[in-house]
This record gives sequence, structure tokens and C-alpha cells, in this order.
Amino acid sequence: MPEMRFVIRWPDGGEESCYSPSLVIKDYFAPGGCYSLADFLERSRIALNIASDRVEARYGVPCSRALGQLHAIEVSARRFADSPASTVTCIAFIE
Repeated sequence: MPEMRFVIRWPDGGEESCYSPSLVIKDYFAPGGCYSLADFLERSRIALNIASDRVEARYGVPCSRALGQLHAIEVSARRFADSPASTVTCIAFIE
């Protein structure tokens, strides 16, 4: 399966390289796209769960790395929960 990374910028300016075992991320984010925190979390949940499901369909087990990445995103997003107007930017895709 084609793996990829997507680089994001959190509301505080910090950048993070995130993992996906599938190119499905491209269906939910675009380089330069700016997403509200809630929208970013929802898109991440959908895309990374689809990616994990694709791995499961092919190899018989869900992708722990995709699910771990989703967990890491959710934990990091909690820092900005008091600022619901915060945005997350997708900087780039790395294949």
C-alpha cells in the first residue's frame, strides 16, 4: 500500500508530520488548506479510519500506526480546545 505523510501546522505555529498508510488523506485535505479545529479532527478521524480499514481489508488486521496517529492528533488538539475558532493548516503531502 502506498504510504504517505501529511505535514500540518497547529494553531500555535508548531508543525507536525503525520503518517497515513493510504493516499486517502488526499481526499480529505489539500496542501495550503486551512481547517477549523473541529473540521480537522473530523476529517482526520474519517480519513485515518478509512486508511486503517484498507490495511485490514488487505492484511487482515487494522493499521495500528494509522490509529496511533489519530490518537496523537486527538491528544495534540486538546491543547486548543479552549479556542474553538483555532485553525489547522495542511502544509504539504510527502509520498
